[in-house]
Amino acid sequence: MLPRARQRARQWARQWARTIKRDTYALYLASRDPRTPWYAKVFAICVVAYAFSPIDLIPDFIPVLGYLDDVIIVPLGIMLAFKMIPANVMAECRAQAEANRPSSKPRNYVGAAVVVAIWLVVAAVGVRVLLPLFL
Repeated sequence: MLPRARQRARQWARQWARTIKRDTYALYLASRDPRTPWYAKVFAICVVAYAFSPIDLIPDFIPVLGYLDDVIIVPLGIMLAFKMIPANVMAECRAQAEANRPSSKPRNYVGAAVVVAIWLVVAAVGVRVLLPLFL
């Protein structure tokens, strides 16, 4: 790849990452807004918890698949949450997120616990289903 094209690709990737971070923080703010419907709050909290969780459903060390959740699942969840939240609320939260960008991402231990619980349930179901096949 040409150096100039590589530089443009890096700039685009950085801008995209900043937008995802801002939108995730805006979703967090929207989930705390009383004008947001309850079902949108629940979905937004799940998306934010997953995005800020240190544990992924697909671990990053798995080649290609490991980064799919960061590149596809989180942005898709953000887009779906935006469709559930009223446009005026989302516009205010985006502006507030841009103005008050946090210096570091919040620690979300509840989100991590939810992801760990999902992994444990999947593992338990897998063992329960597969164990009789080998016995």
